[in-house]
Amino acid sequence: MLLLAHSYFLRADAKQLARMKPYPPLATMLAGALLRERGHDVRLFDATLADGVDVFRADLAATRPAVVGILEDNFNFLTKMCTLRMRASTLEMVAAARAHGCRVVVNGSDSADHPAQYFDAGADAVIFGEAEWTMLEVADRLRSAPRASLCGIAGTATRDANGVIVRAPSRPALRELDQLPLPAWDLVDVDRYRTAWMGAHGRFSWNIVSSRGCPFGCNWCAKPVFGRRYSQRSPECVAHEMQRLKVEIRPDHLWFCDDIFGLTPQWIIRFAKAVLACDARIPFMIQCRADLITSDVASALADAGAEEVWMGVESGSQRILDAMDKDTSVADVRAATRRLKERGVRACWFLQLGYPTEGWDELDDTRALVCSEWPDDIGVSVSYPLPGTRFHEAVRDQLGARRNWEDTNELAMLFQGTYSTAFYRQIRDQLHDEVRHRMPEAARWAATAADAEFHRSEMPSLIER
Repeated sequence: MLLLAHSYFLRADAKQLARMKPYPPLATMLAGALLRERGHDVRLFDATLADGVDVFRADLAATRPAVVGILEDNFNFLTKMCTLRMRASTLEMVAAARAHGCRVVVNGSDSADHPAQYFDAGADAVIFGEAEWTMLEVADRLRSAPRASLCGIAGTATRDANGVIVRAPSRPALRELDQLPLPAWDLVDVDRYRTAWMGAHGRFSWNIVSSRGCPFGCNWCAKPVFGRRYSQRSPECVAHEMQRLKVEIRPDHLWFCDDIFGLTPQWIIRFAKAVLACDARIPFMIQCRADLITSDVASALADAGAEEVWMGVESGSQRILDAMDKDTSVADVRAATRRLKERGVRACWFLQLGYPTEGWDELDDTRALVCSEWPDDIGVSVSYPLPGTRFHEAVRDQLGARRNWEDTNELAMLFQGTYSTAFYRQIRDQLHDEVRHRMPEAARWAATAADAEFHRSEMPSLIER
């Protein structure tokens, strides 16, 4: 028997626990569906709503799997942040599975960046990139020879007897996404998710994905799993999954967890037509870029049931956007926001504070943009140096011993930004308050400006925390 798992315990993330918007591990369920289709006996340990690693240990004792695949949900942005708590949980799970005599394979952003830590904990192999087909080859090999070496399987790294990490050739990226089975929804406790959502929000949301990767080159964005390529399901295939979800899972809302939804007007218009043709319309939320929201796209999204579009606005300063290699403009943001609102779709922004060379004037530009366009909601973070990015390389020498947040609410500056962590948290809180009340708090902002020089960053105190 093969036990799949992931290590995102909602209870270990205070911010997300308070929000109570849990989603099942979509990438893990996709791998499970493929493995079952090819004849493997698959179970799933779903960490999301579990109490902790002790529950995983109990699962190991009850199911006695021969193979454990800890495959993170690479579609969920929370796992891409590689928080310290999530890493600790994963390493503990690897060690527990190894102690039970299981062969252990891991996949995720953090294991791709730091494979040695996972081998030290007891992993037999680390899967780089997409997990489905590589995990299938691993499972097939171990089914026929349970103690076989995993060395040489495309898309994996192993460690030899001398402790040297040996990386096999990469596996070609999956292009024909329509060939994959639908996620194995029955592997998770759907009713438990429904109860959590209904209790907190009065409606039930579920996740779905229509593409993989992002072709754009923002220099702070890590792409350890899917890279810069962009693969897309057909609009009709996505609409079919929505129709199945409508019947089998009965969600009130969908989150499309694509990095970039749709990409082209042609795809989105076909998608809207397919959704309406098969009676698959469910209110949904997507992530997209401001420069992709044309008038036709906004109309098609509204027709298909889009309720909310989150755009990576990042900054109200064109100079900072250009420094990020964002390839969008402040004018794009204004136009996209207005087009969506005109069609009854909520326009929401991701904002990023603290990018190198950002000073008070640029922060003021960001607030001015917020207070002139009034997005329906915002998410505020600070620049986060992820391995493999040009941004990480630029600030590498400023990084101390701590290179990851403890949890998703920490908002800590890990490099030498202009201001302190406390100051950026203050900016975040004011922006949230102003958007919530749709009212510029001029006196409070003036007081914040007066505090700016006092809060100039002192990097040594951050590194030593």
